[in-house]
Amino acid sequence: MQDEKIYKTMSSVGIWSLVLGIVAIIVGALSGAALITNAARLLKRKSEVMF
Repeated sequence: MQDEKIYKTMSSVGIWSLVLGIVAIIVGALSGAALITNAARLLKRKSEVMF
């Protein structure tokens, strides 16, 4: 009985770890793409920026 509870707990923790890892990869990829896009826009308009 105790072994079954431990197995179910480990299984659920493993699934959630996998889901959170996939979400972290997706968020990282999207934020990286956004940063690259914004940097390209800034470099394109570099001559328009006056300090």
